[in-house]
Amino acid sequence: MTRLETAFTTKPIFMPYFPLGYPDLDMSIDVIEALARNGADLIEVGLSFSDPLADGPVIQHATQIALEKGITVKKSLEAVKELRRRGVDIPLILMGYYNPMLAYGLEKFVRDAREAGADGFIIPDLPAEESKEFEEAAGDLPLIQMLAPTTPPERMEMIARNAKGFIYLVSVTGITGERQSLAEGLGGLIAQVREHALQSVPVCVGFGISTPEQAKEVGRMADGVIVGSACVKMIGGSEKPVEAAREFARSFREVLR
Repeated sequence: MTRLETAFTTKPIFMPYFPLGYPDLDMSIDVIEALARNGADLIEVGLSFSDPLADGPVIQHATQIALEKGITVKKSLEAVKELRRRGVDIPLILMGYYNPMLAYGLEKFVRDAREAGADGFIIPDLPAEESKEFEEAAGDLPLIQMLAPTTPPERMEMIARNAKGFIYLVSVTGITGERQSLAEGLGGLIAQVREHALQSVPVCVGFGISTPEQAKEVGRMADGVIVGSACVKMIGGSEKPVEAAREFARSFREVLR
C-alpha cells in the first residue's frame, strides 16, 4: 500500500494545510513536523504563489509573507525532503498553482517532487479537462481533483469516476476561510459525490471548517476533514508556532478519533 492508501485505513482522517515559508522557511518545516507528530494523518503542504485565486485573506497573507521571505518551488521541495529526513512518514500532498510548476518545468517538477517524498498534488487552477499533460507527467502520483456545490452533475460524475487518491470536496461556494457554521445540504452533497465515485476513493471535505466541533460533524459524513485557514491563523498568530501546531493537531485529532 502507498502512504496515501495507508492513511485512509482509519477514517475520518485529519488533514491540515500549512504553507512552506511562513512565518519563515525553518519555522514552517518545524510546524509541519509538529502537525505530523501530533495528530495529522495527511498534510496539505502549501506552495506559495503571488495570485492564489482560491484562497481567502488568511492564506493569501501567509503566502505573501513566504514569498517576501524568498520561498521558491525549489526551496519548498527541499523542505519536503528535509521533513522526510526527519522521519515524517505521513502523506504530504503539494498544494499549489499551475504557473510556478510550468515555470519550473512539469517533468522536472514532478521528478523532484517524487524524489523529495511528495505523495500527490492539488492544483486548484488546473481543471480536470486540461490536466492530461500534468497527469501524464505525474504518473502514479495522483492529481487530486476538486468538486464544489456548483459543479454540474455531469461534470461531477466525470471527475468522481476518474478520481485518484481522494476527492477534495469544497463545502461552500467561494474562497478558503473560516465560517461560523457548516454549509446547508453538505450531507446530501457528499452522498451525491459518493454515488459517482469508485468505492475505493475517499471523499474529503474542506473550505470553511474552523473548529474541532465542526470537524467532528463533518467527520461523521466524510472520509477526511481538511482545515486550512483556521490552522494558518492559529499557528501564524502565535508567539510559539510549534507549540500552537502541536495543540491544534491534538485538538482536532481528539474529536475525530
